[in-house]
Amino acid sequence: MAKRDARKRPRLLTFSKILIANRGEIAVRVMRTAHEMGVACVAVYSEVDRDAAHVKMADEAYLLGPASPAQSYLNVERILDVAARSDAQAVHPGYGFLAENAAFARSVVGAGLTWIGPHADAIDAMGDKLRARRAMEAAHVPFVPGGTEPIADAAAAREAAQRYGLPLALKASGGGGGKGLKVARTLDEVESAFSTATREAQAYFKNPVVYAERYLENPKHVELQILADKHGTVLHVGDRDCSLQRRHQKVWEEAPACISDAVRAGMRDAGVRAAQAIGYDSVGTIECLVAGESFYFLEMNTRIQVEHTVTEMISGIDLVREQIRVAAGEPLGYDQRAIEFRGASIEGRVNAEDPAENFRPAPGTVGAYREPAGLGVRVDSAAYPGFSVVPDYDSLIAKLVVWAPTRAEALERFRRAIDEYEIGGVPTTLPILRALCDYSPVRDATYGTATLETFASSWRPGDAASVPRDLPRATIARASGETIDVEVNDKRYRVRFPAGLPGRDPVRKAPRVVKSNGSTLAASGNDVRSPMHGVVVEIGASVGESVEEGQVVAVVEAMKMMNEIRAHRSGTITATHAVAGATIEANAPLLTIG
Repeated sequence: MAKRDARKRPRLLTFSKILIANRGEIAVRVMRTAHEMGVACVAVYSEVDRDAAHVKMADEAYLLGPASPAQSYLNVERILDVAARSDAQAVHPGYGFLAENAAFARSVVGAGLTWIGPHADAIDAMGDKLRARRAMEAAHVPFVPGGTEPIADAAAAREAAQRYGLPLALKASGGGGGKGLKVARTLDEVESAFSTATREAQAYFKNPVVYAERYLENPKHVELQILADKHGTVLHVGDRDCSLQRRHQKVWEEAPACISDAVRAGMRDAGVRAAQAIGYDSVGTIECLVAGESFYFLEMNTRIQVEHTVTEMISGIDLVREQIRVAAGEPLGYDQRAIEFRGASIEGRVNAEDPAENFRPAPGTVGAYREPAGLGVRVDSAAYPGFSVVPDYDSLIAKLVVWAPTRAEALERFRRAIDEYEIGGVPTTLPILRALCDYSPVRDATYGTATLETFASSWRPGDAASVPRDLPRATIARASGETIDVEVNDKRYRVRFPAGLPGRDPVRKAPRVVKSNGSTLAASGNDVRSPMHGVVVEIGASVGESVEEGQVVAVVEAMKMMNEIRAHRSGTITATHAVAGATIEANAPLLTIG
């Protein structure tokens, strides 16, 4: 961690008030540090976030507009108007939304405000993946074998497969987070993968450009935390392993990564060199893939990361504080030798998703809510009893973070903290995080990017404790979400409270859902139904068209995730009930197969 004498430095510049252009736990996280620094905070919120934690914590709060991000958290004109009305001096974008939007950064600066992030040219340089690959090539930083030019059509994609080998990844140049990424494992799949990647790239990023690179089977996804000021100092704050992912989106992160010393040293040197090549001047992350003793540049995130917490835990450095200091023009005031690392840290993303159903998003209202605590336990959250997980935004409820002197102790502490965590009302990722604690590839740190989805494909939540048939002196102690506590012969049991018991409201039967090749198959009679509330991205079949069982017939976006909906049987489409761009409710029909 940074040595104490490195912290004894005069404050050169500061802000008295900043606007946080975000919501949820990251807005709360930034406010906590800002308040510690004596900086007032301005919150912005949408209509559905009126009672949100970040709104209540802020010194001032302003309504942006309706729930739709385009009308609220992506409304640049409205955000800048609030900044002017509130006399904020700087804007912190958090992560997501406008955090890596170079045009927004320039608008902030153009309005006479300070952008708490890297300069816009650095965002541009790393925001386009092809441009980033070319920059890394010039800086002699290794990247995954593949092209540095756009793939024009399916024929060019097929040629790339023959040049770079299979499996081949086709990736959105303007994207990230697994969106606009499709993998072709055979030449016959290349055309479909190219078409889907292009479509998703346009839908998510308004940029249909894709490029090709060799798809590495189950590598480790390892990140290097970068910290740089505006005076030429570029440091690293260690590495973290983010390989446990579903749909190329992270669920479990830990620091430090379990990689060889040689790979670690090479990655640190290359990461700092990469940041220097673009004149980086803020907190950022170099993402790499590690295969054996080789590492490859993947992309750079020009913002604070969701998983910055584990780096803070092992380094003792408040990355948000340093980000604000750097934006204010302060030099870091210490060098690489001042940063020391201690112990091990693990973060689990607690999402409102059903991991037993292909991590299906599950918006709803949180009932009972109790966070774990104790030595080495941190929870970054904006949740509370009655908190609404709305379908307009991502499904993150909280980040559960632990620290311990060793990785083995951190795993035990993480297990204990999960067991203490209580969230009622919505399914969450807590059960699968708990199961991963006992999964041998996780315990021995040999896991890679394919590990979680392989594990989840056969995993099912364990049954709740059983209650004996004879129930003398059984007393219901309390009801909490989907479970109740009962006493049997003076011993307390926690049991699942199934739907349909006397006194319970009947629950509408959900569509039958099974997993098929990482997609969702929802069926009810002849209808293919949406298994979740979301926006219809595409209806992939028309009336009169023949479809095969398992064929993708629709794509629904829910809580920032693309969900491919597959036909539950073969037949002919006799009706379509939705159109692209429309909002659809859970269990509503998409198509009918005759």
